[in-house]
Parts: sequence; C-alpha cells; structure tokens
Amino acid sequence: MKLAPILFLSLIMPSAFAQNVAAPAGAEEKILSVLRRMVDSRQTYLSVPAEDGKALRLLAEAIGAKNVVEIGTSTGYSGLWFCLALQKTGGHLTTFEIDHPRAEQARQHFKEANADGLVTVVEGNAHEQVAKVKGPVDLAFIDADKEGYVDYLNKLLPKLRPGGLILAHNLDMVPDYVKAVTANPSLETIFYREGHGLVVTLKK
Repeated sequence: MKLAPILFLSLIMPSAFAQNVAAPAGAEEKILSVLRRMVDSRQTYLSVPAEDGKALRLLAEAIGAKNVVEIGTSTGYSGLWFCLALQKTGGHLTTFEIDHPRAEQARQHFKEANADGLVTVVEGNAHEQVAKVKGPVDLAFIDADKEGYVDYLNKLLPKLRPGGLILAHNLDMVPDYVKAVTANPSLETIFYREGHGLVVTLKK
C-alpha cells in the first residue's frame, strides 16, 4: 500500500529531535545547491529522484540516525540527502560503491557541499565489504544490484538496532526482497510509492 503521512509520523521518535545538533549557518543551502547542480548537469547516474531523496532525509532525521549505511553510492546524490539529516543529528554515513570513477565523483560532490566530514566512501564489492560495518546501525539504505538485495538484507539485519530502519529502492524491481521482508515476523514493512518507490522496513 502507499505510505500515508500518518505512517510516516508513526516512525518518528520524539526523543530523536532532542538529540539534534545545530548545523552551521548556511550548511543546508550549501548541500541543496550541490544537489540542484548535480541534477542540472546530469551527474546523478542511477540515483534516486528528489521525491525519494526527501524521504531518505525525513526518515533519517526523524529517527535521529547516527550511524547510516548506504549500499550503492553512485555519484553521491542520495548520500547528500542523508547529509541534510546527519548535519542535524550529528551522525555519519558509510557508503559503498564498486565503481571507482563514480566513487571519485561522489567524494568531489561531498567536498563541494562541505559534507565530506560526514561521509566515508568505501570502494569495492559491498557484498564483501559490508561485513566490516560496525553496529549498531540506525538506518541502512540499499540501492545497488537488484539480485543482491536479499544478501544485503541478511548481512545488514544483524547489525541494525531494534527500532532501526532498512530502506530499499526500486520496490517494483525486487520481488524476492519484498517477499523476504514481509514474511519476516521480526520486521514491519510499508511501501512508499512516490518517485521510484521505497520499501520501508522497521526492525522490531
């Protein structure tokens, strides 16, 4: 079903907002300006659309995410949406990218947005590299090889804290993943169908 506003609100933990820190003046606009330029110059290779980016930012900030993991950096577009939240929560993004040129582009975009201090870009095969992630993870986002989503899920779930979120992009392209999360009694899953669609899963 489509994710209604009330379901978004049900994921918000009021205590998370009390943990937010003051971002430097102009920090948000700096990131937004880089996001706009990336779109205008078509440097958003295989990235989320803005509708999904806004959802990533909202969910990360709503739960006060400190430790965010992203599978599939691309050129850093989705990562910058997370940075909008992390500059307020005081958190950090660890993002995995298999393609060196795209990883380099992402690093440059994070630097241009003055957000490079919020992000660690890890190059290599995330199926292997994700084992190095230290928990507890507050939020994980999967947007990489579609046939690998279930493997990523299985490797990330043990590291995800209770009350944490795991998000998967392109929900209509990953039926095996959708089946895995909806059949697991320890998870609660809803679907956000704006943009290219997100599978939003809460670990109970």
